[in-house]
Formats: sequence, structure tokens, C-alpha cells
Amino acid sequence: MKEAPAALDAAEAACRTRGQRLTPIRRAVLETLYATHRPLGAYDLAEALTRQDERRVAPITIYRALDFLLEQGFVHKLETKNAFVACPHHHEPGELVVFLICEACGGVDEAASPDVGSALRRVLTDAAFKPRAQVVEIAGTCAHCREGAKGESQALT
Repeated sequence: MKEAPAALDAAEAACRTRGQRLTPIRRAVLETLYATHRPLGAYDLAEALTRQDERRVAPITIYRALDFLLEQGFVHKLETKNAFVACPHHHEPGELVVFLICEACGGVDEAASPDVGSALRRVLTDAAFKPRAQVVEIAGTCAHCREGAKGESQALT
């Protein structure tokens, strides 16, 4: 993924600006999330990093790194999957993030929608509800998988 090195450099720079450190384990977790192109849970990340380093990486270490990366806005948590994805975008506080999760390939696309965000804010205001996070997850099938399925069904006929 071409955006990964630039995103990692941007994360490093953001940490320096904020007086934080992108430690080697935090960087490795973020790099692994960029490299996989799909959501990963803490145990998946621990396994992947253990394979890379040949030393066992404890899940608690991964959870701590993920907490930091979440706080800094470098990753998002997909609540329905209890998994994490890297985020190369800068989001404004309170900005609605929409995740399009492909049930066929496991891929995740991220989108921000001012219109959907405005509508959701009205609903929240009307309900006097204060959200912890504004994330919408939509499950379905991505264009790539739909095209593949269409090609397979045409080959069968």
C-alpha cells in the first residue's frame, strides 16, 4: 500500500508535534494494520508481530498500543468485529465516519459524509443523546467482490 509509508511518517510527525512517542511496538502495530488491508483483532496482531519478530508479543502490549493509536486518531475500532483498521485520514472531532465492510473479502473502506453526519446529529440532538463515538458500520459486498461474483455466474451460464 503506497499510502502506508507516508501515513507512518505523518503519524510519527504528529506524535512529535503532540509531545508523544510512536514507540517501536506502536509503529509495528500501525504498520501491520496498513499491510494487511483488513480489520485485525489484538490477538491477530500479537500473532502477526510474534511471527515477524520471533519473540512472543503479549496481547496486553498490543491493547496498550491500540489504545494509544486510537487516542491519536491513527486507527479506528470496528465495534461489530472487535477489530481495528488503520486510518490514513484526518478527522475533525465529532466527524461521522462510515465504514463499508465487505462480508465476502473482509475489506473495509472508510468514508466521511457531511450529509449523513448532519442528519445523525439532528437525531442525536432530538434524543438528547451524547455519543461516545460517531461511527457507522455498513456490512455488504464491495464492488470488486460483486464483479467477481457476476463473472462467476456468467461463466456458469
